Amino acid sequence: MVSSGSKSTSSTSHFLDHYEGILEDGDPKFKWVRPKSEWDPMVLNYTSGTTSCPKGVSLSHRAIFIKTMDALVDWSVPNQPVYLWTLPIFHANGWSFPWGMAAVGGTNICLRKVDLSQIYRLIKQHKVTHMCGAPVVLNMLSNSPDLETLDHHVQILTAGAPPPAPVLARTESMGFVVSHGYGLTETGGMVVSCAWKQKWNKLPLTERARLKSRQGVNTVGCTEAEVLDPKTGEPVKRDGKTVGEVVLRGGSLMLGYLKDTEGTSKCMRENGWFYTGDVGVIHPDGYLEIKDRSKDIIISGGENISSPEVESVLYSHPAVNEAAVVAKPDKFWGETPCAFVSLKKNGELTQKPSEKEIIQYCRDRLPHYMVPKMVVFESELPKTSTGKVQKFILRRIAKAMS
Repeated sequence: MVSSGSKSTSSTSHFLDHYEGILEDGDPKFKWVRPKSEWDPMVLNYTSGTTSCPKGVSLSHRAIFIKTMDALVDWSVPNQPVYLWTLPIFHANGWSFPWGMAAVGGTNICLRKVDLSQIYRLIKQHKVTHMCGAPVVLNMLSNSPDLETLDHHVQILTAGAPPPAPVLARTESMGFVVSHGYGLTETGGMVVSCAWKQKWNKLPLTERARLKSRQGVNTVGCTEAEVLDPKTGEPVKRDGKTVGEVVLRGGSLMLGYLKDTEGTSKCMRENGWFYTGDVGVIHPDGYLEIKDRSKDIIISGGENISSPEVESVLYSHPAVNEAAVVAKPDKFWGETPCAFVSLKKNGELTQKPSEKEIIQYCRDRLPHYMVPKMVVFESELPKTSTGKVQKFILRRIAKAMS
């Protein structure tokens, strides 16, 4: 360790300096090198690699500014919050909060990795007010063997994958106030938010969780969000059933993919829309709900199966820790759902369920065509560095098993 104000370092320590020491070494007369244009590239991010091929996303100064201000407004972030970094800063620029926390004078509590015991300790020690994380982080928090109710409310923002309603319900029961949204690396952060209505607070916890698991409506910084019919290019019916591709317009969209004009032209069309590759529906109240990535939709006997719907049921099983559902090739049906699950640790289980029991559990809660025909037990599901399940790996395993 290095004491406050000391510049020396030990041979065994990687500690370089205190924050105050770094500031003291700075030049107060330094003049910022400002961009010549707000459209100049500011950052280069890479997509998470859930499709096996990360792409370089170039975002402008203008896009980052719009997204940062938009995020602060949409989440109602007050001045001087205490923010715990359970979200990697490299994950879509930490959803713009590296700049956002600076703008509102926030305190940043940093983590080397997601460690549950550290998270709960730091929340208490520093009276954390805000934190972000993918649904996998919420699942870890709500499945902790050291689970305890918080002594104060903590705002937690989740995105990155459709969160299962059971996970949202468990997280909120602990004292977290969950906000949910949707965005991509290509949009600089979240551009759709599940704007909460006060009348929903009167509903039972499970129903509130179901409503909150929807992605929501476009934020102030996002001009428009829509779901288009892939054949006609027209908006789908707002019935919560008719699926189409999610498209977006707005000032925080990327400039394009680095050295990939073909990839850029495929998703950024001349009609002004950014085509996300996500499949969704619009409910009668105008709220968007993501059903799946287009490549993750399972087509079994002509029926479209949304993997998040099946995963949500699996997450409600008391023994299941993680769940992911992918298509398994089938000679008769074309494809059938194949579930990969990891179970909670031995100390949390009275009895491990069998494959047959998991399938029966799903059959009692889903239409029969949506029920997984196979369940594969894994110690842990393969994930990217940002916590997203790498379904392309699971699809490869399922294909090999067929």
